Amino acid sequence: MIPEPDILIVGGGLGGVAAALAACRAGRSVVLTEETDWIGGQLTAQAVPPDEHPWIEQFGATASYRRLRQGIRDYYRQWYPLRSAASALPELNPGAGRVSKLCHEPRAALAVLEGMLAPYRAAGLLTLLTETRPVSAESDNDVIRAVVLDDLRSGVRRTITARYVIDATETGDLLELAGVEHAVGAEAHAEFGEPHAPATAQPLNQQGITLCFALSHHEGQDHTVERPSDYAFWRSYRPDFWPGPLLGFLAPDPRSLEAVPRTFVPNPGLDPLDVSADQSADAGDKELWGFRRILARKLHRPGAFDSDITLVNWPLNDYWLKPLIGGGEETTAQAIAGARQLSLSVLYWLQTEAPRADGGTGFPGLRPRPDVTGTADGLAKAPYVRESRRIKAVTTVVEQDVAIDSVGPYGRTSYRDSVGVGGYRIDLHPSTGGDNYIDIGSVPFEIPLGALLPRRVRNLLPAGKNIGTTHITNGCYRLHPVEWNAGEVAGALAAHCLTEGVEPHQVQAEDKRFAEFARLLEHQGVQRHWPDVRGY
Repeated sequence: MIPEPDILIVGGGLGGVAAALAACRAGRSVVLTEETDWIGGQLTAQAVPPDEHPWIEQFGATASYRRLRQGIRDYYRQWYPLRSAASALPELNPGAGRVSKLCHEPRAALAVLEGMLAPYRAAGLLTLLTETRPVSAESDNDVIRAVVLDDLRSGVRRTITARYVIDATETGDLLELAGVEHAVGAEAHAEFGEPHAPATAQPLNQQGITLCFALSHHEGQDHTVERPSDYAFWRSYRPDFWPGPLLGFLAPDPRSLEAVPRTFVPNPGLDPLDVSADQSADAGDKELWGFRRILARKLHRPGAFDSDITLVNWPLNDYWLKPLIGGGEETTAQAIAGARQLSLSVLYWLQTEAPRADGGTGFPGLRPRPDVTGTADGLAKAPYVRESRRIKAVTTVVEQDVAIDSVGPYGRTSYRDSVGVGGYRIDLHPSTGGDNYIDIGSVPFEIPLGALLPRRVRNLLPAGKNIGTTHITNGCYRLHPVEWNAGEVAGALAAHCLTEGVEPHQVQAEDKRFAEFARLLEHQGVQRHWPDVRGY
């Protein structure tokens, strides 16, 4: 029997975990659900190292997100045979990847996240239901009364009632199930006047998804997988906006769209301590092996590992032929199956046909790593989802609020009700509407509380990529630390409203009530405003 919680959080990704931690810290009982068997979302089940702004080591994140990052580093220091020079680094980058200052294996993040939740589970405040999916919701008078959940292992169906419901799903599932007003895909230019928005709304125009996978390389061995059923299609597929076949090392530069060759050399000899993970200085994405490397063998004592481990989330395996959201269950299933076939085809192509620096073809020594991803085939448990349903919010963040071309390189849109900060370029990947990369320079930004409030529904809060952004601004608000920040605020707000006997919209609208909540957030280590940072 599951007790009725104060707060139900549906979705155990980064936003969901952060929401649960904040609510439990405030003494509130929580039920947290997750569709896979791993909490952590982007960091774990989707196998995506954190995308973060250049100042993440100094400022620009919540205190609890910093504890997560520190916990991952400490995990490696405690359990891995690191060289003394690596272990002593305060800013240890376990994978020495270039995409992030904290590239690491999914299981390391999973262990730390589970550790962060453990005291609240032991205290009986938190009930965690993995492999559980929402199937319907009951609402009345602009309030979500209950959510019906399926246990994917047993088939048991449960109905959970709670005074507050937080949607931390990867695709904003509760918005659809509960009839909460929301946007999907690209908004029309006329709605917000965004310079890069299309002339007409395109709900099925969504960023591509990716089934990431992990690889190591073992010279002289043959780990070639079975030829995927759709390999012939993907081997010959050449998008209209691509400079060559998709299965190839020539791809557009996301910022300039210029055709740029990528290099691929497994287990390079460079000392990983010499790698700089500063994308503001060098995007680092042209050297594929090291870009999202999550274990660097040379950071460890000689002989501990015979290969690095790298994470394949490249231009080659972004899938955009069908939308994930809004086309019905069959289309969703086809999109996931298509993304899976594409990634398996990339793997097979790498093993059998990819050009090598020595003039040969194929890397049969590439070994997929199911032990790293927790799956049978080495692909991630879930697709990397870049774009969700998004609430029709009290405050919608639009391109003009964050784009350098609109606010200037040192400009900033300040919000009276700021509840956090973030920073990233507006980074849109090729989409199901046929768009190439859309990359727009942006400034460090704030997160308005109004972006976490649906216009009508009174007790549902978003906690991820489903906050009040647009198709365009989702491109910079969708990353790991911002998702965590949104989730932490949602959990804290629900708990605060229960304690004070008020509703979220009152907290946002009334200066005195918001000031009280803001002090609570700041006491918990939520940074609400940026210091004076110059440039990107």
